Amino acid sequence: MYHVRYRHTSGYTKIGNHLAQHRTLSLVARGLALYILSLPDGRRISIKLLAGRFQEGEVTIARALRELEAAGYLERRRERLPDGRITTRTVAHDNPAARETPPAAEPTPPQPSSPTPAPAPRGGDPAADLLSGLRAAAPALLLSESAVRALAPLAGVWLERGVSAEEVVRTLTRDLPTGLRSPYGLLRHRLIAGLPPALPASPPRSQPAPLPLHTCDGCDRCFRGPAPGLCRDCREASTGAA
Repeated sequence: MYHVRYRHTSGYTKIGNHLAQHRTLSLVARGLALYILSLPDGRRISIKLLAGRFQEGEVTIARALRELEAAGYLERRRERLPDGRITTRTVAHDNPAARETPPAAEPTPPQPSSPTPAPAPRGGDPAADLLSGLRAAAPALLLSESAVRALAPLAGVWLERGVSAEEVVRTLTRDLPTGLRSPYGLLRHRLIAGLPPALPASPPRSQPAPLPLHTCDGCDRCFRGPAPGLCRDCREASTGAA
């Protein structure tokens, strides 16, 4: 193979080989990332809008978006609008390796004047529960609530690809360095670099071949059957006459 290259002066998008040749992202995810990175700032994107733009359905689009989020190319931020409503803003990163890690430690909040509300019960997100429980297996992997929220999409992709929670925990807690200072950075690296490929789709079941066509010996009507002879009506008439 060889390339014929032309110099583009307008209407082009620069894409790094870390995305174009990504070892674990599917072709759908890479193509979707290329399209999203080519859009101007402020353009609305959603699963429905993307599914309406391309031939892939909403399930395939949603799976590709989760892959990109797990690999760091997409980030979803919840923001409060001036009118008080909460919205989710999607941020596209053309080079996830350049992102800042880990997030700044949360400062100690001042003593509240009113009682602090109880934390929300666990159990809604298996990936978040898995990450929150890592400290039971390795005390050095104590994560803040914000770090758990940031890493949950990455761990969720492992679970979606059929990796058991126990195997994910073993992978994340294996051979930890001594004096670990940034559990967030270590876990994010292991979740991205060690992401296993998706299981191949099971082949579709082959449909049985239709029976061959024959001409009825009694009425010359075509019928399908394993062997030549009489059609069903003629067989029934012959049986009744007998």
